[in-house]
Amino acid sequence: MITRVGGRAYRGPRRAPTEGGRADEEAAVRYGIEVVPFGPYAEPGPVVELARAAEAAGWEALAIWDHCHFWGGVADPWVTLAAVACATERLRLVTDVVPVPRYRPHLLARSVHALDALSGGRVVLGAGLGVAEDLGPVGDHRDDRTRAAMTDEALDLVVRWCAGETVEHRGEHYVAEGVQVASRAVQAPRVPVWIGGWSRPALRRAARWDGWTAAVIDETAAVRCPPEGIAGSVQRLRELGVGPDFDVAVNGTTAPGERGLVPEYAEAGATWWLESVFGLRGSHEEMLERVAAGPPR
Repeated sequence: MITRVGGRAYRGPRRAPTEGGRADEEAAVRYGIEVVPFGPYAEPGPVVELARAAEAAGWEALAIWDHCHFWGGVADPWVTLAAVACATERLRLVTDVVPVPRYRPHLLARSVHALDALSGGRVVLGAGLGVAEDLGPVGDHRDDRTRAAMTDEALDLVVRWCAGETVEHRGEHYVAEGVQVASRAVQAPRVPVWIGGWSRPALRRAARWDGWTAAVIDETAAVRCPPEGIAGSVQRLRELGVGPDFDVAVNGTTAPGERGLVPEYAEAGATWWLESVFGLRGSHEEMLERVAAGPPR
């Protein structure tokens, strides 16, 4: 699918894997990098260097975590992705993932729209409920049921505002009385939304949107969810009615010239591989070298 945005054409999501065999499944995978915004990547500058190297080497996206705080500092995803947008022309810009209950939805919509307009329509809004260890210390934590209700209500508002609508809304958690945030939509039909989370409610939420993003490794790059685990969740998503353009993004690490577990995750239903880049994995120079070596095709 080709969507023309701001005078430029962007390729839409690839079709999800079918029953056509392993070669077709591997061909369905697209490649991006996932930046963990701690240590050397707590400031925008080094992330921009990674982004330039990624685009030159053929990666298609840059995803960055959205955390509120961390020892030694943490990057602001909106400022960082805006800098990446200005330094690149083709990379998709992915929030991986926004803890939606921490934001007022009109302010979140304003940031998403501004980044989408600045980048010429390259934003994917990765969204979730957030986690207690990030939300709790700053007083933003609520019970799961409340955060889920806030997320569902807010996401509907955000995509409407990003589409240029004037919104009248009075809900359980949010009110909008004739509120407009964006003058026009940038992407058609709207900004894609990927949902993070492993629970059955998270999968049901993801099935209502455009994709699911799953963290399959821990902070040491050890695999905590093998391909068969992804396959089970993908089967559940299919039972929930997701279409052929639905995206499934997994993260992981590979060495230059090696495919690692990419074929197995592709066979399980992944459509995106996000190469995880973080300080514990190596120095900034080593991470630049890995990115410059290109995707694990």
